[in-house]
Amino acid sequence: MSARIHAALMLGLIALATPVLARDDGRYAKSPLKPWFESLHSEFGQCCTNTDGYIVFDADWESDRGHYRVRIEGEWVLVLEGAVLKQPNRAGPTMVWKHYIDGHPRVRCFLPGSMI
Repeated sequence: MSARIHAALMLGLIALATPVLARDDGRYAKSPLKPWFESLHSEFGQCCTNTDGYIVFDADWESDRGHYRVRIEGEWVLVLEGAVLKQPNRAGPTMVWKHYIDGHPRVRCFLPGSMI
């Protein structure tokens, strides 16, 4: 296999493994879920303000008796009760909105997947 084809395949695999961001850069302006996403808030503030929500894959979050933890940038972070959104998940997959305190990720909002 040529080096170019191998490199192209590797880039494709890396792109597939990259988390999907829920960034509003205009491409979601006509989405029927846009107003719903903008209405989401936890005890720590509005979810979509100054932070990007992203899908969390099953291997990167856990639930134990109603308490959650999520892996953000390789670090397991406890999800405080005030960050858990209680409304039904209209988007489907588990999502998290993060912020940082002292250089460590924290969860502003956590939306369990619709399968829960």
